[in-house]
Amino acid sequence: MRIVFMGTPDFSVPALRALVEAGHQVTAVVTQPDKPKGRGKNLMPTPVKEVALKYDLPVYQPKRAKEPEFIETLRGLKPDVIVVAAFGQIITKEILEMPRFGCVNVHASLLPAYRGAAPIQWAVINGDKESGVTIMQMDEGLDTGDMILKKEVILDEKETGGSLHDKLAEAGAALCVETLKRLEEGTAPAEKQGETTTDYAKMLTKQMGEIDWKQPAEKIERLIRGLNPWPSAYTYWNQKVMKIWLADTEADESGEKEKMASEEAKHPEPGTITAVAKDRFSVQTGEGLLTVLELQIPGKKRMDAGAFLRGYQIKAGEILG
Repeated sequence: MRIVFMGTPDFSVPALRALVEAGHQVTAVVTQPDKPKGRGKNLMPTPVKEVALKYDLPVYQPKRAKEPEFIETLRGLKPDVIVVAAFGQIITKEILEMPRFGCVNVHASLLPAYRGAAPIQWAVINGDKESGVTIMQMDEGLDTGDMILKKEVILDEKETGGSLHDKLAEAGAALCVETLKRLEEGTAPAEKQGETTTDYAKMLTKQMGEIDWKQPAEKIERLIRGLNPWPSAYTYWNQKVMKIWLADTEADESGEKEKMASEEAKHPEPGTITAVAKDRFSVQTGEGLLTVLELQIPGKKRMDAGAFLRGYQIKAGEILG
């Protein structure tokens, strides 16, 4: 089958590899333009471009895929199908209708749940027990096309956005190969999505990572895992940004103690460090305590809380945020 593959980030890479290794004729790879990175602002290729070049595949990097010149180039490739995996641009109707089998998309959720840009992270942040990947036939809507195949993935207790990303990328790659086989055989199912069961999985921003200590500890802990490795959850300590990479929750008994104490006894305000041990410290939240186990401050690498406490003095009663 003649395939044009459209993808950009790390999530797209396993699908491209799987298609090549399955023996499909990938006639071209379309990815986003190179972007400047680092202090020198050198142009860096996308992860998909790096892999495509290793396979000696032609690479196209249009600023806008809807430009007439690129559409004519695409038409000249005569693809049987276009496979899209986190490409990052809108696919126009003209492109959708071009291939014999249309355009199929690798989406990192069990549609119709989590349509949108960041389904992986929101599944973790919201505390879902399972996620998955859906291969769908693309239409002009936003992740609304007919579902072809699905694969469920169970989330581990300490699943992060990064670990779930890797699981779904691999699951999507295998499912993509199976989908193309079904399309060629004429046995690919097509199931309408119906109404979505979740909020739109909006794009992540760095600002989302600032911890609101008034929230329950359980919710903050999920935010930390969901935004790991990017954009990361953070708070402020001594006017420094403190990224928190790993934490646990624990029951807060202070409320019961407070009932038995005199009226002058006060519940620590959210963000207050309530206890410091050898290898961890606990922070009061709006409900329960958050135990910090791994963190990072500016100019330093990620470290466990024990290493941090051996180098920096932090005391019960200090307030974060």
